Amino acid sequence: MALIQCDFFSEALGLNTSMNVILPQTTYSQIGMDTRSSEGKHRTLLLLHGLSDDHTIWLRRTSIERYVAPLGIAVVMPAVSRSFYTNMVSGMDYWTFISEELPVLARSFFPLSDRREDNYVAGLSMGGYGAFKLALSHPDRYAAAASLSGALDLSSLYTERSKDFDLIYGSPDQLKGSPNDLMKLATDVAGHTKPPQLFQCCGTEDFLYADNQRFRSHAESLNLPLSYEEEPGSHEWGYWDHKIQRVLEWLPIHEADKA
Repeated sequence: MALIQCDFFSEALGLNTSMNVILPQTTYSQIGMDTRSSEGKHRTLLLLHGLSDDHTIWLRRTSIERYVAPLGIAVVMPAVSRSFYTNMVSGMDYWTFISEELPVLARSFFPLSDRREDNYVAGLSMGGYGAFKLALSHPDRYAAAASLSGALDLSSLYTERSKDFDLIYGSPDQLKGSPNDLMKLATDVAGHTKPPQLFQCCGTEDFLYADNQRFRSHAESLNLPLSYEEEPGSHEWGYWDHKIQRVLEWLPIHEADKA
């Protein structure tokens, strides 16, 4: 695998920012690694960080590079600060950055496929929200999305996170029912001819467990293609290191092989 840190200027944000990228590489003599690459442009997993972290965290807290090596997919890990992947009321346009600018830039830097069936998004906590937001907002761009302990019902979190959320969304009324509300996005995408496949997991001791239950019930009532898993666990990296391996098993990579 090739690991690259990119520092680049974002027009959407008006500043320099960073992302880490894992690229497939076929090797035959690298000790302890089973690697695979592919001809042409690579399938891509956009992997999103949580509220207190940045683009380096998945590499620091998990073995994501080793886990994806035999799959032959690229992984793009951007930095979005504490933005909740949103164009902030009092801040920068992180939604424009993550949804519009970043895919174009990443594909201009590296040989990444732009086909829907080759693109997936996943994240933890705030990143779980971002992953579902991207896939539900753009079902024509992402074949699958995974949320690990995601913050999926922000209206219920608003009072607890009002210091952050006032800067991002403005007020609870401005959030609820808006394009930043996953409940609304799920309802909207239910009528799409080909909604993205969704994977959702949360530990039963996680403080976001009840929020995950609410989103699960809503998605299931809409008959969205949702795979749901729960087990004992809390909001911590041991759980996420375990579950990102499960996400990689679940991704429709073999379906892309047949396309």
